[in-house]
Amino acid sequence: MMYHAQSFAENGFVTDLIGYGGSNLIPSLERLPKIQIRHIPELPKIFQRLPFLLLAPIKILHQVVNILLCLLVWIDVPPEFILVQNPPSIPTLALVQLVGRIRGSKVIIDWHNLGYTILAMKLGKEHILVRVAKWFEGTFGYSAYAHLFVTRAMRDFLVKEWDIQGRKVVLYDRPPRHFHRSSAQEIHELFSKLHSTLVIDSNLRDFLPAASLPFSTSMTQTAANTLNTGFPIPESTYSEVHMPMLRPDRPALLVSSTSWTPDEDFSILLEALQVYDSQAQKLFFENQPKAKGNNGRLPRLLVILTGKGPLKIKYMKEVGELEKTWKWVKCVSLWLEAKDYPILLGSADLGVCLHSSSSALDLPMKVVDMFGCGLPVCALDFACLPELVKDGKNGLIFESAPQLASQLEVLFVKT
Repeated sequence: MMYHAQSFAENGFVTDLIGYGGSNLIPSLERLPKIQIRHIPELPKIFQRLPFLLLAPIKILHQVVNILLCLLVWIDVPPEFILVQNPPSIPTLALVQLVGRIRGSKVIIDWHNLGYTILAMKLGKEHILVRVAKWFEGTFGYSAYAHLFVTRAMRDFLVKEWDIQGRKVVLYDRPPRHFHRSSAQEIHELFSKLHSTLVIDSNLRDFLPAASLPFSTSMTQTAANTLNTGFPIPESTYSEVHMPMLRPDRPALLVSSTSWTPDEDFSILLEALQVYDSQAQKLFFENQPKAKGNNGRLPRLLVILTGKGPLKIKYMKEVGELEKTWKWVKCVSLWLEAKDYPILLGSADLGVCLHSSSSALDLPMKVVDMFGCGLPVCALDFACLPELVKDGKNGLIFESAPQLASQLEVLFVKT
């Protein structure tokens, strides 16, 4: 949604971006003069301890009041367009339809997924609240000035299921213009910044190559100025350091961007990493010709997990237990600034996507980001994934942990 706002502002629209705080804005939004950021207040923490069935109506009421205040009071000039991302559906879809009629605004719905299918993962498909959510989404989402879809499959489903009315356009997600393969200099600066975070864990500190800032990081190294002038070389400073280069003893870097939600089965990656570690140890100690030197061996593997979500603590505890026996694999969870995220993707050797989609109708934006940074991708298969990932052409598709483990071995084995 931030990039939508950027596009509107760059095309001359006075733009209000409405949403919750808690995440840093992309840098361009802070520079563009025609953008006004409006934060919806968070629900007080005292309410967040309540059971879901009590919390849900309180949260919805809180959203209704604040969204209406924003759209009807704080924004004094009636907007020509209201672009709303779905999900979340409740109460947003009903509110923008109401405000659209009151203020004469054209409503555009950006369909990223179906809200009721996400709720069904938590409560079950036949739960009464899921049925209500489906009715709500269909009632207030079927008619709009325009509908934007991330897949053809989603467009076709909604036309058949709800007979949606309005202009219907499939717009595949695209990576931001500034995403690219990271240079050695960018990698050096990023891992210099991440150094203190990475070495907090003693196991990770021992796993990574020793770093000596500002001359080397766990991934890069530089050479001090060694020109023979006939005089003693003074103590080196950063200005006397040559351009960074990737160090040959660095671990392979795997990145997985996750929302830590039930529609991403993180256990698949953990099982695959377990197999990878066992195979790496086997090849290292095997007394076969192919294992002599580096040929036929697997590299050490640093796995960086980005994102935040409800299942993060659960799975990171599992990681901690597994790492007690792992020798070739280490995992770390990081929350990055928006400007650092594409640099990390562009630094990695492989990206893994575990997104399976609650509706099987949307596509993972994280894969789009990875492609934009020139990062090879292994992605978990689901119904409409081939609209984005062409197996064996622009990525690899897996259906199980053993298949992912096999792909990791093929991609990383040293020849």
